[in-house]
Amino acid sequence: MLRTDWTLDEVNAIYHQPVLELVAQAAAVHREFQATGEVQVCTLLSVKTGGCPEDCAYCPQAARYHTGVQAHKLLPDAEVLSAAQRAKDSGSTRFCMGAAWREVRDNRDFDRVLNMVTEVNNIGLEVCCTLGMLNEYQAERLKEAGLYAYNHNLDTSREHYNDIITTRTYDDRLDTLEHVRKAGISVCSGGIIGLGETDEDRVAMLHTLATLPQHPESVPVNALVPVEGTPLAEQPRVSVWEMLRMIATARLLMPKTIVRLSAGRQEMPVTEQALCFLAGANSIFSGEKLLTTPNPDFDADKQMFELLGLKPRKAFKDVPQGAAVLGKQETAVV
Repeated sequence: MLRTDWTLDEVNAIYHQPVLELVAQAAAVHREFQATGEVQVCTLLSVKTGGCPEDCAYCPQAARYHTGVQAHKLLPDAEVLSAAQRAKDSGSTRFCMGAAWREVRDNRDFDRVLNMVTEVNNIGLEVCCTLGMLNEYQAERLKEAGLYAYNHNLDTSREHYNDIITTRTYDDRLDTLEHVRKAGISVCSGGIIGLGETDEDRVAMLHTLATLPQHPESVPVNALVPVEGTPLAEQPRVSVWEMLRMIATARLLMPKTIVRLSAGRQEMPVTEQALCFLAGANSIFSGEKLLTTPNPDFDADKQMFELLGLKPRKAFKDVPQGAAVLGKQETAVV
């Protein structure tokens, strides 16, 4: 049964179980609600890099930090479409476009992003964007252009949030998620561990996600990739056991949600990733970069899929057979 009325004590009790028992429970729920061995393959492209006015303590794209990231304007449409086609040819079924903006503005750049969304949708990929804060009207325009999903992470708990970000509020993030949901766009929202937070912060973030009016369609679980020049550059690497607790708890709280093993995967051997899939992860980003940080490439992931007997999830799997896919294209879904 799907629940959105979890109590904080219930989430805490789930999270703090012995890790092997937690993984075993999550694996059973995963088999009940998800296709065994099926993993969504996504590709993330930075379409506008650097120069962000925000002060997110983990982010190499913040203008105030000296991280060596070269800022560039919005990529040409043809370059984005070419990258999307390469991703599709390599096995990705979702293409995510990220822009280092604090918020979307109604200008020519947003109009260009809307066109990119339509064009990428037309080649048969689920299109996701992460562009910062949105209002209702902007979310509706993205929906009309063919956007399938919108990513806007909570990052951490409300209690820990101001230690990480001061340039927007926690409620700003929740408001954007509400605008996305009202527009009929799939919500993608998760967080980052390794920011100096406590277990209680991790539990609180999962509780917030699991008690939204509807569970997010996807929940990325990111391990911090420390970047020199950011305030969190010296943070230690997150262990696989911490990732397992987050993934398994997310799976138990949100059985139908896609749980994405996201940033930090570059540092994880296949054995650790296999444990995460067992615990309920069923999505990855593939391709050599996640915006500006390293990530396993397509060939490495293809070898891992073959070794573990995994298969890619098909695009638009949850769209009813014969239904019109957003934008210009209509796709019959298998």
